[in-house]
Amino acid sequence: MSDKPNAVSSHTTTDASATPELSTGISAGDYRAALGRHPAGVTVVTLDSVNGPVGFTATSFSSVSLEPPLVSFNIAETSSSITALKAAKSLVIHLLGEHQQHVSQRFARSADQRFADKSLWGVLETGEPVIHGTPSWIRVTVDQLIPVGDHTLVIGLVTRVHAEDDDESAAAPLLYHEGKYYRPTPLDDEPA
Repeated sequence: MSDKPNAVSSHTTTDASATPELSTGISAGDYRAALGRHPAGVTVVTLDSVNGPVGFTATSFSSVSLEPPLVSFNIAETSSSITALKAAKSLVIHLLGEHQQHVSQRFARSADQRFADKSLWGVLETGEPVIHGTPSWIRVTVDQLIPVGDHTLVIGLVTRVHAEDDDESAAAPLLYHEGKYYRPTPLDDEPA
């Protein structure tokens, strides 16, 4: 297999003729398949808008800087939440625990279902929705919105952090890998 970005592996299982080709000559299916092999932590982003609470599942969360404390995530330009997000001054990023697969799935559904169960969430004094039982969440002010391809890269300045210390909420993180949810398990510390 080649290290070149445009090379397509002979082991590819996706039918390249069934998916569109990207501008780089790589099929969209091959691109998704390759990235799907990289696990991601699952987050839910929530914010307040003039039309009520908005939220969505995101797996692109990343720490950017310690000083100042900055984080990032991406949102598709086709997302039903993009207009509200671009108008938001602040938001909350929930780092979901392994016990919150149902929360991730709820916030990946149609927008009218996401906040339907009012027992799952409350509101911070600053107005943003917060999901109960989340191991950790951070409140950020929107620092930058950067158009990147078919997404917007959101850079947030961390203004508050919260970590639960009860047993259920201190659970392992929820991971997403190759279209399925996982929980991490530690590897042996012994060298191979």
